[in-house]
Order: sequence, then structure tokens, then C-alpha cells
Amino acid sequence: MKITYWSDYACPYCYIGETRLYKALEQAGIKDAQVEMKSFELNPSASNTVETDTLHRFAVKYGLTLEQAQARIDGISLLGKREGIDFKYATTRYTNTLDAHRLTKFAVQKLGAPVIKQVSNLLFDAYFTKNLELAKREVLLNIAKQLGLDEREVSAMLDSKQFIQEVHQDEQEAAQKGIFGVPFFVFNDTYVISGAQTTAGIVQLLQKIQAESQPQFEQGMACGINGCGCK
Repeated sequence: MKITYWSDYACPYCYIGETRLYKALEQAGIKDAQVEMKSFELNPSASNTVETDTLHRFAVKYGLTLEQAQARIDGISLLGKREGIDFKYATTRYTNTLDAHRLTKFAVQKLGAPVIKQVSNLLFDAYFTKNLELAKREVLLNIAKQLGLDEREVSAMLDSKQFIQEVHQDEQEAAQKGIFGVPFFVFNDTYVISGAQTTAGIVQLLQKIQAESQPQFEQGMACGINGCGCK
């Protein structure tokens, strides 16, 4: 099964959605899924340094009072905690995520597609649980080290413009497909889930896809070692 999805590391629903996706794959007994993550920066012009706290940024972005914003943030955090994530959305330190996406692509190039689950978990955990700044070089290098990547190679990549075009190509593809929100999942280039669907809902879709991929046979007239006939 082929699964392609667009995501950003500053998106709480992406973390929740990806967690549910992998739970669903396990529950459905699918061990050979080909998973590909595509980049989607929610704010490509975001600063490389923290400029405001989550509460005020959330309130301004969605036109809410501080009380309303806090209630929304608490609700999202609760969803994350129900998935087993030590979700600390209220104290996240928001910065640009371009280099985090570039590190993801570098890791996949060096270690292969299956590393996507590990690298995305490390980056999400850094932002939503440890409340680290994903634009900081030392944060990304520490994650690279945990992945077993050569820190000097990663540092050189970050100093260059490598993978910037690939990140932008992912985003251009999303725009061409009419994708303007994440997470956004595509299964076998046909079935779509927009947003963080429930684990049960994803399992149901996976089972539907599996059932439809099974060959269907009609028994007609045929000859075998015991003669010819039909059933």
C-alpha cells in the first residue's frame, strides 16, 4: 500500500494525525506500507526566532479572545494526550520549519524511506513535548545525531540551499491538487483523508482498500487433469 501525506511540524493536528495513521496500520496488520511525507510549511515567512507566545499567536490568527484561544489550545492538547503524546501545545516556541523539512529529506536520502516515521516523531516531539525551536541549528543537529547521521554532513547541508527546491516542489504540488490544509493523506493515489481522522476511521479505510485490492475470480468452463466442465 502506498501512502503519501503532506504535513508540517508546527501543526498539532499533523502530529495527532500521523500518530493515528501508524496506530491504524498496526491494527490493520499492514507492515509493508510505503509511506512518503511531503512538506507543507504553514507559514513559509515565519521568523527563525520566537516572536510571540502560542496563546497570543493563536488568538490573533483566529480572531479569538485569550480565553477562547486558551480553551482551543487546551482542547487540542487533550486530543494529543489521548493518543499517548506528552502534548505541551500551550508552551510551544514557534519558528520557521523549512530547515526541519530539509533535514527530513536529507535523512530519507541517506537512510531510506522507512526512516520517515522516526525523523518525524523526533521533530514533533522536539516541538510539542520538549518545546524546542525547530529553526535552531543545535536542535536539528541533535536530532540528526539520534538518527545516526553525520553531523558535519548535516551542518553542511543546512549551510547550503540543498532540498529547498524539493520542499517548495512539494508545496507547489499541494497547491495544484487543491490542498490548502494539513494533514492531508492520499492512499494508493486514490483515497483521501483530509485532517486528523480517528484511528478507527483510518482502519476502516485501510480494510476497504485491502478488500478492493484482492483479485476477484469468476468460475467458468475449464479443463483440468480430471476432465472438462464448469461449476
